[in-house]
Amino acid sequence: MKREEIAGNQDTGLLKIIAMVCMIIDHVGARIFPQIGELRVIGRIAFPLYIWCMAVGASYTSNPVRYALRLLLVGLIAQPFFMLGLSHSWSQWNVFATLFLGYLGILGIRTNRYGSRVWAPLFVLLIPCFVSMDYGWRGVLLVMLMYLARKSKGTILAVMIPYCMFWGSNTYTVQRLFGIELASLSIFKLDLFKPFLRIQAMAILSLPLILWPRRERTAFPKVLAYSVYPAHLAVLWLVQMQMGLMSKGLSMHLLMPWWK
Repeated sequence: MKREEIAGNQDTGLLKIIAMVCMIIDHVGARIFPQIGELRVIGRIAFPLYIWCMAVGASYTSNPVRYALRLLLVGLIAQPFFMLGLSHSWSQWNVFATLFLGYLGILGIRTNRYGSRVWAPLFVLLIPCFVSMDYGWRGVLLVMLMYLARKSKGTILAVMIPYCMFWGSNTYTVQRLFGIELASLSIFKLDLFKPFLRIQAMAILSLPLILWPRRERTAFPKVLAYSVYPAHLAVLWLVQMQMGLMSKGLSMHLLMPWWK
């Protein structure tokens, strides 16, 4: 199978390890230490790295159907743990739903069957408009945009920088970062840079890792890469139970809201 030329980092094993660590830090910050905003900032690095790994994987996989089914299966397995670990309901889907829809859009673009290059991306973008999921339609769109940008560093920059500015337009402001008052810095007083004070805009911190021209491969078992997501959410739930941040009653209500 002829390998496509990818402009950015091809060491998806290393990127997945970094993304995994950032994701765990983010979720610990969200549920255990919400007062430490830096943890949430670090967490913004995870999603773009996972998306980039998907863009590379979609270009190289020899079995796209199995790739898609794996995303769907992990998402289904992880949903109860996502609800317990992060206090969500059945109406809120975990990030694997976002990744799955984005990958279906990529498949439509790659195969272009019956004009799927046009209708498949539009279809997958409509679903998050009716069903709540992590990162919503913006996340699904970014998956497809990063895939389309994969062959040029300039295009990756052209996607990520404006996207982070837009993404950060409707989320809360980051006032301090590692002891530095960001709003007081001259650069953030300029209209061009003000959007980067928003929490989601901090996803721009992933860009150096994505553009790093690394060709070496770091071994990272697929089983571990996929199992970490539900496993760390289960551990997060248990920690919250021990700390009194979550009760058995609330846990049962999240899983079975119809049960009296």
